[in-house]
Amino acid sequence: MDLRGACLMLCLFLLANPALQQTPASAKKKNARKEAANNAVIEKMQKQIDDIVEELNLLKEHQALQTVCLRGTKVLGKCFLADPVKKNFHAASEDCVAKGGSLGTPVTGDENDRLYEYVLRSIGQEEHVWLGINDMITEGQWVDQSGQGVRFKNWETVITLQPDGGRGQNCAIMSTSANGKWFDENCRAEKVSVCEFNIV
Repeated sequence: MDLRGACLMLCLFLLANPALQQTPASAKKKNARKEAANNAVIEKMQKQIDDIVEELNLLKEHQALQTVCLRGTKVLGKCFLADPVKKNFHAASEDCVAKGGSLGTPVTGDENDRLYEYVLRSIGQEEHVWLGINDMITEGQWVDQSGQGVRFKNWETVITLQPDGGRGQNCAIMSTSANGKWFDENCRAEKVSVCEFNIV
């Protein structure tokens, strides 16, 4: 068989087998398209899994808040939960954050009254409760735990002109013996606390 015959046989073989006619470049393109389609499916499935995990976490958080509110008291879009264990301001604040809340910070007179009544019922009279406000950064500029200026204030001003502690008293307490009035206090003092949790 001469060279011409061999070429003719090869051409016939290629014509009979179209899969072998693809060039390496076209095979690579086909594989790339297949891989891109697989990656798109995997990304879509991962997004669905992430969405399910996020929804599950929200449900867990909602359930936890409902449990907290059942043990505490609800007040206008938030709930309060008392902790009768005495701690310094920073430890009390960290405990509230670890539970998903923050130290109680009334933002209206009604909320202050409700917090005061709740503390009387749950912890008792003659207690001082940490509030989530301080003037640690700038003396006299009271801010909440997010760093925002405090608009509502309920300082005691009849018997003593509060806040009166200067640089030595940079944290605030609510006094049940003074009908829910606020006093400044040394942040290292040990007081009971109330955590607040925002609820929807």
